[in-house]
Amino acid sequence: MKQSKLIKKHKYNKIGLLTVVALSFILSGCGTSNSSSVTGGKIIQAVGAENEYADVIKQIGGKYVSVIGIMSNPSADPHSYEANTKDSRAVSNADLIIENGLGYDDFMDKLEASSQNSNRKIINVAKTLGYGDNTKNPHLWYKPDTMTRVAETITKYFETKFPDKKSYFESNLTKFNASLKPFNNDIKQIQEQYAKAGVAVTEPVSDYMLEAADLDIKTPWAYQAAVMNGTDPSPQNVKIQEDIMKNKKVKVFIYNQQAIDDSTTALLKLAKSNNIPIVGVYETMPPNYSYQKWMQTEADSIIKALKYGVSREKI
Repeated sequence: MKQSKLIKKHKYNKIGLLTVVALSFILSGCGTSNSSSVTGGKIIQAVGAENEYADVIKQIGGKYVSVIGIMSNPSADPHSYEANTKDSRAVSNADLIIENGLGYDDFMDKLEASSQNSNRKIINVAKTLGYGDNTKNPHLWYKPDTMTRVAETITKYFETKFPDKKSYFESNLTKFNASLKPFNNDIKQIQEQYAKAGVAVTEPVSDYMLEAADLDIKTPWAYQAAVMNGTDPSPQNVKIQEDIMKNKKVKVFIYNQQAIDDSTTALLKLAKSNNIPIVGVYETMPPNYSYQKWMQTEADSIIKALKYGVSREKI
């Protein structure tokens, strides 16, 4: 199945898009470049389509960057996000933009097209890291090596803009990579102590992390894709999902806290009634967290669920 069919839920509302695009021309001076903020020696204006990417930009760019994260509400489903005039203004003024790609943040393409800027750098993470358009799971930031590679790309960008500050950005990159060690250690611990342990999920938000930890995702992909796309899973896949929980074939239930509906709520109740520990995961970085602390917290929660049967639905 092609990715365009798998992520219908991510597509942008056409009426809202026309409004934002029209206003973005007004706000951007019909695409006037903001490159003077760079050439004049001022800080870089940057945008992360998802706040986790914005966080990494800030960690690398430090005092030389001002960053806005567009999708950042932990109570909202990013799949149904609709951009607004504030987002349009941010994109129009940006020197650097990082977007996920794979249809997850299609609205960014429209906003960028409405405020052309030949001096603006756009990093599409999926394309930069070599993911094909048919990649089924767009939640790339959950793969343990993704942000290390993204951070390297960001570092190279800043070094081209501030070549005399190369050591500053290299130092920030070193610190960032070192700070990912606890997260990677947690992944290794799960691999060594709980390899092939069964887990159930509502959708493929954290699948890359679970796969890296060598856990066995029992939930059928078709079920996950249906929930991700806002459609009803087939009765057959619903039965499979319910049976693996009723028959205790899974040790943990991974629950997306940002995409809740009747079917996922029913599964949450089923997990509780069968004493299956629950770990809540998120699609955008929760408030008061860095990217690496967020990943470490979720991985650590999975360890506690496997080891002690402890649930942590929210962070």
